[in-house]
Amino acid sequence: MNRRRLGLMYVFGIALNGAALVVAATAGSTLYAVTFGLVMVYLGIRYVMVSRE
Repeated sequence: MNRRRLGLMYVFGIALNGAALVVAATAGSTLYAVTFGLVMVYLGIRYVMVSRE
């Protein structure tokens, strides 16, 4: 898999987790919202690492 496609996969994952975070936060599920936030941070770090190569 090339870097461009991998980067798009990370961006797609960040967007999906962002949507899930909003849904969890509005439903009052704080633990799920925090978990989705942490996954977003991890995917963001991985995206930066892939884009710098």
